[in-house]
Amino acid sequence: MKKFDMIIVGGGAAGFSAAMKSDDLNAETLIINNDTVGIGGTCVNVGCLPTKHLLHIGELIHKARTHKFNGLELSASFDFKTIIEEKDRLIGKLRTRKYEDVLSSLSHIEFVKGNAKFISKNEVQVNGEIYTADKLIIATGSSTSVLPIEGIDVVDYLTNIEALKLKEVPDSMIILGGGAQGMEFAQMFSRFGTKVCLLQRADRIVPREEPELAALLHRYSQDEGIEICTNVEVKSVQQRGNEKVVKALVNGKERIYKGGQILIAAGREPNTSGLRLEKLGVKLGKRGEIVVSDEMQAGENVWAAGDVTGEPMLETVAAKEGMVAATNALACCDDEKKKMDYTVVPHAVFTDPQLAGVGLTDEQAIERGIKCKCNTVPLELVPKAEAIKDTKGAIKMVVDTKTDRIIGVHILAPDAADLVHEAVMIIKNSMTIDGVIDTLHIFPTLSEAIKIAAQSFRRDISKMSCCVE
Repeated sequence: MKKFDMIIVGGGAAGFSAAMKSDDLNAETLIINNDTVGIGGTCVNVGCLPTKHLLHIGELIHKARTHKFNGLELSASFDFKTIIEEKDRLIGKLRTRKYEDVLSSLSHIEFVKGNAKFISKNEVQVNGEIYTADKLIIATGSSTSVLPIEGIDVVDYLTNIEALKLKEVPDSMIILGGGAQGMEFAQMFSRFGTKVCLLQRADRIVPREEPELAALLHRYSQDEGIEICTNVEVKSVQQRGNEKVVKALVNGKERIYKGGQILIAAGREPNTSGLRLEKLGVKLGKRGEIVVSDEMQAGENVWAAGDVTGEPMLETVAAKEGMVAATNALACCDDEKKKMDYTVVPHAVFTDPQLAGVGLTDEQAIERGIKCKCNTVPLELVPKAEAIKDTKGAIKMVVDTKTDRIIGVHILAPDAADLVHEAVMIIKNSMTIDGVIDTLHIFPTLSEAIKIAAQSFRRDISKMSCCVE
């Protein structure tokens, strides 16, 4: 039996962040990671990076075929198998450089591949061996929620893992779920030539986003040929030869959908089963997530970080939580401890246009008793958008009426995931409308949209020349 200062179960963003912090603190640490998706976890292997790579290629194909510039003739052809092979090489390179090489550079970290099971408050079993430590961090991530639909257990369905391994473009695909993952995969496969039908249980796609922006993204997606149905209750699925058949109720009426593939993208659930967490005395929430304090502590000598603790399930949040968990697990006194702060967490949907936001939505502000005012500015009022002939989108700004402080910024635009970081700093530093207006922006840029949104509270921006303060 080998003893460590700390054992980390999980080798994704949260686990690696925790390991790097423990290495900084000279703590002898063991990482245990199963091989479901590989070292590095979901993001690098079957999540953020491969999907954004393929979405970018799809965008290049789409732009070449649908651009609006007079006098420019472009065409696009592609070899999907070669594209997937390049994606695999890219992911392999990043996995090696960002995880395997990093791991080998950490002098206080050991790594074991296998399925961990807790056998006591200090002992973990993997591959028949028992390891012990005073401190434990659980960072096992999440996986696709498979809906309890009649017939789903006998149908050959796809999750994000299998979808990213396809070597041929499906002729048709039914996607169950209209959140971020569902919308990204819908656009990705549609632009490669798949006939996509997306079924969403809620009354709108990306329901956590501002409804005005969600409605625009819905319209743009349908204009591209993606069929989107909302208020859908899937009742059963069947396999008929090479075809999948979905029976559903849409607004109370029965409908049948057919497609060559079914992709499940209806959310994710924490990976807590099979760990024997009852040995640790930790508590689980309604969706199976490990309940933690703001110091990421789950039990007497147990901390948890990342998707396994529930929402928000974001890579950067997981990394921050991993650092906080390791810091607190190894802290000598309360003065060294850290707390998680979720008040300024940016997020994005990497469709085209991208949808990104930070801070409160209109609805969230009202729920918290904040009297707010909101303006939504169409992207065609941003000169750079006109210059590049890409005016699809809008920006919505949420402002505290009492203080004029900006408390939420939500952007549907090209490169919104990059643009939103100015909004992150605005909200983090409690800037007001006038503070943003008084800040010089480069002209012409898409980021100028944030300043124009602030100006919309002070003047009629439809009757405004360029660069007016």
